[in-house]
Amino acid sequence: MDKIRKYIKSITEINDEDWEFFSSKLQKKSYPKKSIITEIGEVENHISFIEKGIVRLLIPEKEEEKDEITYGFSFENEFISAYGSFLTQAPSLYKLETLVETSLLSITYSDLQKVYKHTKIGNLIGRLVAERLFIIKSNRALSLLNDTAEKRYFNLFTERPNLIKEIPLKYIASYIGVTPQSLSRIRKQIT
Repeated sequence: MDKIRKYIKSITEINDEDWEFFSSKLQKKSYPKKSIITEIGEVENHISFIEKGIVRLLIPEKEEEKDEITYGFSFENEFISAYGSFLTQAPSLYKLETLVETSLLSITYSDLQKVYKHTKIGNLIGRLVAERLFIIKSNRALSLLNDTAEKRYFNLFTERPNLIKEIPLKYIASYIGVTPQSLSRIRKQIT
């Protein structure tokens, strides 16, 4: 619980009463490596804070069901959810999978609504977290539209060096929109 409280304090102050109410709604969940947290077609009922671990967001490729497209990662001290499904309470269009052993602090949709209603700070925290998630997704979309694969890899390497060390190259290749062979060439050019 210390990590999530520290994260919240990094974005705003929270009084003890609001913290007690909010933290009482959190559920600790642990997942082994390669576990599915949310499946395609399932309604996302949780938003979670990653205490430890890495989560990948992915969709199956249309032509080859065995192939998957990685379009996002979340790390320790970040929030994760099939967020569109969480907000609309409609089935998810993608799935969430752990890449390593992962520990989450999760809150249900209905409990989050109670936090919004009964605390002074809940709405502000929710808005700030949503804004951060939006900025990450917006920057990702702009990068895919404007940057070369080499630039996307270089940016990934400089902005998130832990990603390069901990995530299989096939997932990184999918994330930047190239084949594993192309990623190998890009890595050789950069080094």
